[in-house]
Amino acid sequence: MQLPTRPEFSEYEPRLAKWWEENKFFEAKIDPKKKPFTILLPPPNANAPLHAGHVLYVVEDILCRYHRMLGDPTLYLPGTDHAGIETQFVFEKKLSTEDKSRFDFDRHTLYKMIHEFVEENRGLATSQLRRLGFSLDWSREKYTLDPKILETVFNTFRKLHQDGLIYRDERLVNYCTKCGTGFSNLEIDHTEKEDHLYYLNYQTITIATTRPETIFADMAVAVNPNDDRYKNLVGKTAIIPILNKEIPIIADEAVEKDFGTGALKITPGHDQTDFEIGQRHNLERLSVIGRDGKTINVPEPYLGMYPKPARTKVTEDLKSTGLLIKEEPITHSVATCYKCKTVIEPLLVPQWYIKIKPLVDQVLKVLDQKQVHVFPERFEGELRRWLETAPDWNISRQIVWGPQIPAWYDLSENLNIEITFLDKNQNRINGTYGNLKDQYDFATIKNGLQNLIAPTNTKYYLNPKDAPSEKVLQETDTFDTWFSSGQWPLTTLGYPDSDDFKYFYPTTLLDTMWDILPFWVMRMLMLSVYLTEEVPFEWVHLHSRVVDAKGQKMSKSKGNVVNPMILTDKYGADALRFALVFGVAPASDIPLGEEKLVGGRNFVTKLWNIGRFILGQNETFNINKESFSNIENLNRHPIMIEVLDIIQSVNDYLTKFEFSLALDKLYVYIWEILASKHLEEFKNQPNPEVLIVLNQAYTQLLAILHPFMPFITEEIYQHTPTKTTKTLALYPWPHE
Repeated sequence: MQLPTRPEFSEYEPRLAKWWEENKFFEAKIDPKKKPFTILLPPPNANAPLHAGHVLYVVEDILCRYHRMLGDPTLYLPGTDHAGIETQFVFEKKLSTEDKSRFDFDRHTLYKMIHEFVEENRGLATSQLRRLGFSLDWSREKYTLDPKILETVFNTFRKLHQDGLIYRDERLVNYCTKCGTGFSNLEIDHTEKEDHLYYLNYQTITIATTRPETIFADMAVAVNPNDDRYKNLVGKTAIIPILNKEIPIIADEAVEKDFGTGALKITPGHDQTDFEIGQRHNLERLSVIGRDGKTINVPEPYLGMYPKPARTKVTEDLKSTGLLIKEEPITHSVATCYKCKTVIEPLLVPQWYIKIKPLVDQVLKVLDQKQVHVFPERFEGELRRWLETAPDWNISRQIVWGPQIPAWYDLSENLNIEITFLDKNQNRINGTYGNLKDQYDFATIKNGLQNLIAPTNTKYYLNPKDAPSEKVLQETDTFDTWFSSGQWPLTTLGYPDSDDFKYFYPTTLLDTMWDILPFWVMRMLMLSVYLTEEVPFEWVHLHSRVVDAKGQKMSKSKGNVVNPMILTDKYGADALRFALVFGVAPASDIPLGEEKLVGGRNFVTKLWNIGRFILGQNETFNINKESFSNIENLNRHPIMIEVLDIIQSVNDYLTKFEFSLALDKLYVYIWEILASKHLEEFKNQPNPEVLIVLNQAYTQLLAILHPFMPFITEEIYQHTPTKTTKTLALYPWPHE
């Protein structure tokens, strides 16, 4: 059967993707006699399009197609993520275009609106995954907000609580006042910023600070105990300007002698270092910036201001009284929100935490026992460093979109809980329940609730039915998205007692990018080992990063983000897959430029032209299925010996995750040996016996190239007289 003149990938790629799925070629079957090969797709955002980095799922697809052809029961399980703060941030931007904000809605209404927004767009990522040809088992598709998944997530929280690993505490949190939530240290960006260092007169000592607007929360002045300049001042007092408040001068080794004056104002409510110094010296904590970003607990002239104008006002007043000695320019690192780029405020906020040392100790033990392997190996040391230095895990976020923490407060016994709600006239009301209960009935508060903040010592219940009254409100904090996605190996497989979990867990390999090693990989290891006493995966494979043609990281702000679907429409999915694998070292940067994409498309054309030539010659020499009855003799031909050597090399490379070397081996042989040598020799001396060998060699090469470039290889295979299986995806992997 002859091929058309040219490879029309825009026709055959979507057709084959649909055909594969309709025929359920990729649905995994449980076979107790065989060890399965399992990969769980790292879930993309449910309502957002894929970006170029997502196409590196090609690494997983290569392995799954390879193992499926080897005859291993292979599960490649798809899923999508609700993506907490990411999704809410996008939705709030949409609201802003309508001149609205999240503060205009109660939390129930806002959640429903976001849910509808997600559902409208939820099929976008999955349709693109299908178009790119990933061999996923769509019958097992999961979503992080599926009811059964949420049940597991909540049960994990309850077990952690029962084991004494959950607690609430008021600590400094990296808080974005625009997004309205706290972030972990791992989720903030650091930006170099030009600023000023202000030298202030504290009467007995001069301090230097970049944040004069927080002087109202100062609790001490600290110096280094080895600083001879101040030894005689330790134990004495300093005076906060404007407030004229007396505070102690203390000694602490955390103070850098060479920064500023070597004397540091200690503000435990607004700086992490100061917080830690305050803990060591039993200092009080005070917040002078609220969660809305405006000043609180300050003298009237400075009340209700944002930090920047508050800083200007304070410095002007200090200057007028002669207490601002001088200011000098400084370049320093400033924490910013990774989503909206607002400057992060360290704020004292009650949060939910997990004691992670018991979990970390278990993970380090399985790493020591080599139960899980990391590739490239250099990242295992980084994983260990993250584990050994990680603080307790803050699992609460002050957003609506996500699983709500399953804890309830009885307002009748907790009058000091702060509540924010919309009344019947849609006015936003804020205050403690004790101050508001006589003005507003409980139903109004509950129906209009936006958020609540309970002091850390507030009594709570894991079952609302245990509360003494019916005036019960659920905690409005939601889980950190990594708490739910950290259970992905469990929730996707139906932990704890489904057939899939019993057979496919532990999974074989986790493939992701190295930049989320501490976000996701570490959390999955901690929670999975804690719950199952087994590792969630045998291998952690950390793939490369897609950059632009100049080697720059892709970002929307740089304007160099590439839409993979545009590239697919222009060059084809196979060419894009080729460009993301060919010439790429493990865990390196992948420049995605025109040259590599054109190279991939040219290789597709070369494969097509080889196929057209061989199939055309088959018609001339009447080559058909019966011509391949003696495969053993075929395999002894010099061409087949070469091909079998290529097969062995590709095998070896794939078992070592050296995908680029495998593809390079195939590329060079097909282009330079098969096409440029053997086909040219055949053209000069046509021979039906050699043509039979060429058919067999070409089919074998298509088979081992199939995991890398599935569409072109499948389309050609369907036309070959050597076709022995309905799909090339289930063709037995060639061997000697």
